[in-house]
Amino acid sequence: MAPLILIVVLVLILVISTGYVKAPPDQAFIISGLSKEPRTISGGSGIRIPILQRVDKLYLGQMSVDIKTEQAVPTNDFINVNVDAIAKVRVSPDPNGIQLAAKNFLNKKPDQIAAELQDSLQGNMREIIGTLELREINTDRDSFSDQVVAKASRDMAKLGIEIISCNIQNVTDENGLIADLGMDNTSKIKKDAAIAKAEADKEVAIKKAEADRAANEARVAAETAIAERNNALEIKKHELNKAAAIKKAESDSAYEIQRQEQMKTVNEATVNAEIKKAEREAELREREVSVQRQTLAAQIKEKADADKYALEKKAEAELARRQREAEAQKYEEEQAAEAEKAKADAAKYAATQEAEGIRAKGLAEAEAIRAKGTAEAEAMNKKAEAYQKYNQAAMAEMIIKVLPDIARSIADPLTKIGDITIIGGDGGNGVGTVADNVPLVMTRLFKTMKETTGVDFAEIMRADTYDAKVNRNINVTGLDGKKDEAPAADEENSPEESAAAPADNGSESL
Repeated sequence: MAPLILIVVLVLILVISTGYVKAPPDQAFIISGLSKEPRTISGGSGIRIPILQRVDKLYLGQMSVDIKTEQAVPTNDFINVNVDAIAKVRVSPDPNGIQLAAKNFLNKKPDQIAAELQDSLQGNMREIIGTLELREINTDRDSFSDQVVAKASRDMAKLGIEIISCNIQNVTDENGLIADLGMDNTSKIKKDAAIAKAEADKEVAIKKAEADRAANEARVAAETAIAERNNALEIKKHELNKAAAIKKAESDSAYEIQRQEQMKTVNEATVNAEIKKAEREAELREREVSVQRQTLAAQIKEKADADKYALEKKAEAELARRQREAEAQKYEEEQAAEAEKAKADAAKYAATQEAEGIRAKGLAEAEAIRAKGTAEAEAMNKKAEAYQKYNQAAMAEMIIKVLPDIARSIADPLTKIGDITIIGGDGGNGVGTVADNVPLVMTRLFKTMKETTGVDFAEIMRADTYDAKVNRNINVTGLDGKKDEAPAADEENSPEESAAAPADNGSESL
């Protein structure tokens, strides 16, 4: 008995050691042989009877199946597309699914199972593509993949396969319609984005405007407060300036009253000086008129000398006046300088000194005017005395000296004649006839002067002596007492002919 028991024990140990199996979680061990239905072990362990039972393996893990249409498939809107998708599948974990998968994929590797499932899944995807439009396929890929899964699940369930997921990787067409749809969508997206951006900018602008308004209100409030403070400060300044102005006005008023008093005194002195000046000028004018009445007949040549003398005297008087004015001005400036210097010590003393300077200036100017009038009066007196000393000889000398000028003035228009045509005449030379007009004009001039003034210049020229009439020697005594001898003239020449000599020269120049 003992050896038999030992043999049985050894057999059992051998059977257990050789028949013990342990299945991993991603595989299922199918034990078959003794019973009609095989036994499945997944993620556990079991014992098979060697020789009597066998163990087969079924892969239960996830597998990836590449579903790709090798040829273009027309959609419901007759557009040929190519679709690339990947499906995730596995053997259904329920016993019925394992039994169905064991009949089809027992002891096969995952890539072999995926290759056998690929044709079936591609066929299902082609059927779904034919029922959809291109836009639906491209825009709603989740729905497309769900439809593919729903369509293929029925076929995969018959094989014991469960579809976990189906992802559409890429959809293309032969004519680039998807790209056009993309451009259309891009435009819409850009439009929506622009609208969204505009709305956002609008909101930003509104918020910014609200912030600016709040900031502006705060700034206005701050500036208003500052303006109010500045206004109060200006009012205070104006009040202080007003008080200072009142004090200054009072001081200026007192100074102005004192200055007006001083100016009144100066003006009175100036008016008195002007009155004296006017009286003196009136006296001078009266004397001048008197002298002019006495010397009217003799003012021809010596009048110019007398005027020259008067001008010299007047210039001397003017020089003296200017010197006095310069001295007065210098004195005034000195007084003003002293007044300015004294002004720093006492304003009243400065005002007094300024008044004295103005008075001194007025007195100096009055003295200068008086000296000028005195000089002019003395000049006029000397002129009158000189005219009273004139006798007929002197007058004759003056007339003789101016005769050439008179004749030249009468003949001057003839020298300006360019071309002249003389017709007729008394049988003489026409040019001589024109030249004879000069002595005729002078003769008429002497007659007119005799009728006007009562002075016979021709008689004066002839003189009263026989010697003067024969020899034409005229002794003239001038103002200085010296005698001048006039050159003797030919006996045939009369005073009128002598006076006409310059005119003959003028005619020769014609």
